[in-house]
Amino acid sequence: MRASINRPPTPDADEDREQKPTLQEVIHIKLIESGEKERLKELLRERLIECGWRDEMHALCRAFARKKGRQNVTVDELVHVITPKGRSSVPDAIKAELLQRIRTFLMNVHVD
Repeated sequence: MRASINRPPTPDADEDREQKPTLQEVIHIKLIESGEKERLKELLRERLIECGWRDEMHALCRAFARKKGRQNVTVDELVHVITPKGRSSVPDAIKAELLQRIRTFLMNVHVD
């Protein structure tokens, strides 16, 4: 890189080339292109409803809103307060099922 005091560094010719996407980015693209990401999201939604997780989160949100006053609660604040509890309370069986589905997908897809 070449730089001066008055301007930001100018990339060298070697650095101008477009960088390859990371493995994580490639996998994410494959999940979207294949439609598997939407199927996984729908499966997660179904499982969370079946086990009562969704109702539990709904109750926590209502309790927080009542405690703080419905007019004094923002969506961002609610998300900030509820997210840690929500993530930690997802049943291990659901996490394992999703992980297995992702592994199966990765075994069957060619990643360059």
